[in-house]
Parts: sequence; C-alpha cells; structure tokens
Amino acid sequence: MRLRLIGPMVSLHAQTVADAPAGNWVDRYAPDWLKPFARLARWDRPIGAWLLFWPCAWSAGLAAVAAGTMPNPWHVVLFFIGAFAMRGAGCTWNDIVDRDIDAKVARTASRPLPSGQTTTKKAAAFLALQLVVGLLVLVQFNLFTIVLGMASVLPVITYPFMKRITWWPQVNLGICFGWGALMGWAAVFAGLGPAPLLLYLAAMAWVIGYDTIYALQDIEDDALVGVHSTARLFGGQVKSWLWGFYASTAVLIAVALFAAEAGTASYLGLGAFAFHLGRQIVVLRPSDPKQCLALFKSNSPAGLIFFAGLVVDAAIRAF
Repeated sequence: MRLRLIGPMVSLHAQTVADAPAGNWVDRYAPDWLKPFARLARWDRPIGAWLLFWPCAWSAGLAAVAAGTMPNPWHVVLFFIGAFAMRGAGCTWNDIVDRDIDAKVARTASRPLPSGQTTTKKAAAFLALQLVVGLLVLVQFNLFTIVLGMASVLPVITYPFMKRITWWPQVNLGICFGWGALMGWAAVFAGLGPAPLLLYLAAMAWVIGYDTIYALQDIEDDALVGVHSTARLFGGQVKSWLWGFYASTAVLIAVALFAAEAGTASYLGLGAFAFHLGRQIVVLRPSDPKQCLALFKSNSPAGLIFFAGLVVDAAIRAF
C-alpha cells in the first residue's frame, strides 16, 4: 500500500517518526530533550552514515594497498566520526529546507520540524554544532585533505534543491556521498591521482544506483508533490538503468585497482561486491516499498565486503 498525502497538521507530541525503524534506540532510550535532534540527524537509522563512510574506508584501503602498508586506523576512526557528523548535518539541513514538503507526505510528516517537535532555529543551531564536529575531524588531516573536505560543503548545501529543478538529484547525492573516495587517498599522499579519481566516479555510480532503489519507495507521492527523482524518470526501465550504474561501478573500481597496482584479494573483494549489487537488481520488485528499503540498506554490508578485500590485500603486502 502506498503512503498517502496528508494535510500539514500532525500531533505536536509525536513520539515516533513514521519512516524510522520501529523500536529504534532513540525512541526507546533517548531522553525526551534529545529525541528531536537525534531524529534530525537520523541517529535512529544510521544506514546513511555507513553509506557515507564506506567510500572513505575504500579510499583509505586503496591508498594502503598502493603504499604497501596497512590502512591507518586513526584515519579510519576519523572518517567514521566524520561520516556520522556530516551525514547528520546533511539530514538536518535537508529537513530545514524540506519542512513544508515533508508536512504533506505521510512518511515524512512526523519528522521533527513538520510535526513541531522542535523549531527551525533550534535545528539550525544543531546543524552548526554538527558542522563544528565535522570541522574538528577534518583539521586532523594534512592541508590538502582539509581543503578537499571543505570543498564538499557546496554540493551538500545544494542537494535539497536539486529534486525541485532536475530529474537527476541522485547525481548530486553521488557527488556528496562519493566524496570520501577522494579523502582517504588524500590523507595518505596529500594529493590525488588516477586511482582515487576512478574510485570516486565508481562511488558516484554506486550512490546513484542505490538511491534510485531508495526513491522507488516514494515514486507516487513524489509525483503528487512535484518532486523529481531518477526513480520517476526511469519508470519501467529502472532495472536496465540500474544494471548500467552498477556495472559502471564495478568496471571503474576494477580500473582503479589496476591503477593502484592492487593484488588478487582486492579483485576478489570487488567480485563479491559486484555479485551483491547484481543480486539486488535480479530480486528487485520496484512496486514493493519494504523490499526496496531492505535492498537499499543491504548496500552497507556490500561496502564492507569490498573494504575487507582491500584490507586483506594491504595486509598481504605489509606482512
């Protein structure tokens, strides 16, 4: 059953968010004062932070393979913290911009701003706090990486507006969520090269693919509200487009591995990752929102699979 459009008024005392998993830790354990902010940052559904983290981890792993060392654990920890801080900041900004649209759709009307759980001013203050955390993480790296990370802010700012003006907002999301594919390499080498640039393009294609699957959940409501997406654009050809994006992901990663002179373990990790992506398309039922959400979430373990291959390759070289 599809979610229906609703009016702008919902309970000011909403205790849950409709598009968050039932019984999540925020609903069950977070103090009442923290819940609206935790929901703005999507701490009740951390999948987005993991998907932001994996390209960072891949880049750190690829750099380690190229350098003949193990991935720098401190870098990986910093990327993990930064991914959660910046994903939270991005979601908070998105909710501030989209608060009027969110109020009209059942799945999003119970979010903190349209439901009145908090105010726009408090949300803006929380956004600033998360950006400070992200900045504190960023300044731990070399100057090149700091400048590179700061450059990612512009596509993050523009992302909420893309679905109003283009059928391809997923491309903008790919620019944002794929950025980490540059960061891990830059943190090691204080520069870029063919390998991280190819990895970045691969991450962008991956993001466009999985976010198209995510957008299938809202395809009817988006049409009513006037929101654009690749899911709406592709229509009945969505699987064909997904094959194109996921195949591009695998091919670009393979070329990136070649450029970094990676070993067998990296390619085996890529093979398992590519198999996972292909299976998503084979089993996908575009009209089943629950399955679309589950397949979208499955991209996090897929990202881990490829990272594991890079780590094993790096370990073989280092020891």
